[in-house]
Amino acid sequence: MPLTVIAYGAMFAVALFCSFALAYNFHHTAEWNQKLFLPIAALAIPVKLAVFARLRVFRGSWRYTSLRDMLDIVSAALISSFTFISIFFVVENLWDYLFGHNLFDQSLEFRLRQSTLLLDCAGTIGIVCFGRILVRLYYEEVSAGQIEKQSRVLIFGAGDTGEVLLREILRMPDSPYDVVGFVADNPALIRNTIHGYEVMGTLEDISNICDRHTVDEMLIALPKASPREVRRIVEICEGNNLRFRIVPSMAEIMDSRLQATQLREVDIEDLLGRDPVQLETEAIAEQLANQRILVTGAGGSIGSEMCRQIARFNPERLILVERAENNLFEIDRELRAQFRDVSIVPYVADISDAERLRGILDREKPTVIFHAAAHKHVPMMEINPGESIKNNVNGTKTVADVAVEAGVHKMVMISTDKAVNPTSMMGCTKRVAELYVQHLSARSKTQFVTVRFGNVLGSSGSVVPIFREQIAGGGPVTVTHPEMTRYFMTIPEAAQLVLQAGAMGTGGEIYVLDMGEPVKIVDLARDMITLSGLSPGADIEIVFSGTRPGEKLYEELSITGENIARTRHAKIGIWKNRPDDFGRITHGIESLMGLADCEDAATIRDCLKSLVPEYQPEASGAAATATSPVPPRESRESEPDPVAVPHPRTA
Repeated sequence: MPLTVIAYGAMFAVALFCSFALAYNFHHTAEWNQKLFLPIAALAIPVKLAVFARLRVFRGSWRYTSLRDMLDIVSAALISSFTFISIFFVVENLWDYLFGHNLFDQSLEFRLRQSTLLLDCAGTIGIVCFGRILVRLYYEEVSAGQIEKQSRVLIFGAGDTGEVLLREILRMPDSPYDVVGFVADNPALIRNTIHGYEVMGTLEDISNICDRHTVDEMLIALPKASPREVRRIVEICEGNNLRFRIVPSMAEIMDSRLQATQLREVDIEDLLGRDPVQLETEAIAEQLANQRILVTGAGGSIGSEMCRQIARFNPERLILVERAENNLFEIDRELRAQFRDVSIVPYVADISDAERLRGILDREKPTVIFHAAAHKHVPMMEINPGESIKNNVNGTKTVADVAVEAGVHKMVMISTDKAVNPTSMMGCTKRVAELYVQHLSARSKTQFVTVRFGNVLGSSGSVVPIFREQIAGGGPVTVTHPEMTRYFMTIPEAAQLVLQAGAMGTGGEIYVLDMGEPVKIVDLARDMITLSGLSPGADIEIVFSGTRPGEKLYEELSITGENIARTRHAKIGIWKNRPDDFGRITHGIESLMGLADCEDAATIRDCLKSLVPEYQPEASGAAATATSPVPPRESRESEPDPVAVPHPRTA
């Protein structure tokens, strides 16, 4: 602060001296310097320092001088000049009244020119602003120029956010970004400049811009950009070897100050995500708050996210049941660190172990169970059909039966789109589990609710981690079939809608979540390669390995149609299924359990088909060879999820 006061005092003195020099046309310098400048400076400089200090101008950072700082300087200069002039004329008139002569030596051939005071006000504004700007320019241009930039970037978005982003990059001497210019959607902005950087064209010009300038990254400065807009940007830029970063939403930018460190890499969820889920929080809180909630499969992708979402509603106790010890350890540790006020207890247990489950429920007395434990990998269950029966059918039956014995109020079972007209062992066993809990709901006080949804982006063993691993290894990226499509949902969205459906259900319903439109997996592969800054086909090859046993080319899941009834929530429907005979179902499950250790998969499939007539294991799509050409990208209007195959080198 003392150095700041000295610097301002020096600038005030220079401004006053220059005002005298201009007012007297640089004549009689020695006379006005001694007779006028020195006594007036002795009064003016302290007054200005006092006003600038009172208005807190001294606190402004010189390095980050902004337009707001300029306005503060102008205000302080005007107020201090007015104050000084008022004091000056009061003192001068009082002196003349008391002593009968002018304050200044009358031997001077001229009196003080009043234009000097006006010039001093203007000079104060100009010199102080210039000094502050000079310091900022030093940090942004001279000092920053000595730092080796790591990435040449284009900024997409020539609006307010783009301007703020550029300003933040320029003011940071250690910024890794060397800005090339702007790209905008509006052709009218082309050739405009922002802080000296040109709007070089639209997205359609991106290839020419990248050819003329070495560009490494694109910074997407559109905080309100929808996933569809971000996807369009990435698709147009495909083949230009660009990496992508995006600014956070405006809600995440405090005081309109965006920091370049807030930029994050564009993730596949930015391209495939959807609008945030609107939850009926009061209804969910009524079901979860101050209740004892048990989650099976608590260490899995969906189960762990269910635990995170449930913990937000402050349950009395959160009971974690998981067979995989390491997964249970990780989610238990995470929840304890994040939700210190929630009582959490982990249990290592197999859902097929009735005695173990019975002991846990007797001890913990949960009121609601979320059943997320299941075998989910389609090809793996085709190879191990007995394990699919043990876990998906018998495990679910065991949890449901014990829940009824323990008097649990509600059980929410998580199912899959693969249970619709199943072609796989996994899908069919989940359909059998649906049938059992649905009919059990009508025969007990426990309410059983089922929720179906499709693939979950980023879950363990899903396409995204596999693609990332293959891209990191230099490829190729393997897709099963050029026409393979999947529905898509993010893990948090799936968990939130499960909570919503669970709160809505009264027993016996099979809820279907809105998954949007299916998306081709080959397009997902292209997008992930492009986001990695590589070119599909040129840098990373895409090959087709052929569909695997039990896989469909197209999953069936929709919340519209004659078999779906609408609910009060826009993203949730109820499947109107046919009634079935409970005795037939229980007898069929007993027969299945008798075949769980059978080595003849055909016998197991026949038994499943007698339980689920729509089960068609032979309906898998025709295989595609690895030499199939990569089809051109088709335009798409909504979101996706995937099926990929680990490359032989990483399998």
